[in-house]
Amino acid sequence: MAISNEHAAFIIIDMQNGFIQTESSLCIAGAEATLPQCKKALVRARELAIPIFYIRREYAEDGSNIEAVRYETWLKGGKPLSTVSGNIDSLDFPEMIQPEENDCVITKPRFSAFFNTDLDRELRERSINTVILTGTTTPNCIRATCYDALSRSYNVVIIDDCTSSRSPDVQAANIADMAHIGAQIIDTATFCEIGLETTRDIESEHLESLHKESSNT
Repeated sequence: MAISNEHAAFIIIDMQNGFIQTESSLCIAGAEATLPQCKKALVRARELAIPIFYIRREYAEDGSNIEAVRYETWLKGGKPLSTVSGNIDSLDFPEMIQPEENDCVITKPRFSAFFNTDLDRELRERSINTVILTGTTTPNCIRATCYDALSRSYNVVIIDDCTSSRSPDVQAANIADMAHIGAQIIDTATFCEIGLETTRDIESEHLESLHKESSNT
């Protein structure tokens, strides 16, 4: 059973200048290199009429909503991704992947896009059962969102070359772990060519199997 476009959401996580610009203390080494692929996949998702969700971070001026383990780096680095940062546009998305009028933009307080946000409600109101994950960083925000999505019974699709880590080894290990637990991994070329045609609606297959089993007992 293939996933239908109307029941999927394209989610782009934390692709903000504060995580991409090399001068930012919170820069992810591999993030900038994925921008062209993110743009290609985003354009294709719009062509397929897949709803677009932007997930962003914004830190309070006093750092009260930043993880303790990140606070020192954030403070010494000029408070990127906050309104008091010396570089105000660190909060913004790069020009090539800017949100459009009908896109949903959600601010999250921690790694997972589901943690203390309205994302789950927004998805369920649209009858979405599949999340397509892109953005940064793979071992933190992508991975946390992946596991939270699986725990909430969503299909998870990750466009691997639209995600990034601090090193190729970290990237490969985390993609492999998420694939092992049940995320479906594709690349930009595949998504642009055939969309979700070869991805499985595992959650619906599971419910159908349970229904048949129940009917036979």
